[in-house]
Amino acid sequence: MAHIRYSQQYPDLFAPLTADQVWAIEQTLANGRLEGWDPDRLDVADLIDQALGRLTLTEYVTRGSERRAAARARIAV
Repeated sequence: MAHIRYSQQYPDLFAPLTADQVWAIEQTLANGRLEGWDPDRLDVADLIDQALGRLTLTEYVTRGSERRAAARARIAV
């Protein structure tokens, strides 16, 4: 599995974060990839928004769940 630096892939999303926050987000994304998650830009943006307090944990989980359900529905067609 290739090492992905999301902070380099999406620098605009990471711009408002401190170095500690960038590290924490990168670690969270890396852990998720080890578990089989392939986060896209919207996933990364939502995770950052949750870390910055722009989304509650409930909103973050709901948005991710809704995107996964929509993706599964598109695949099933």
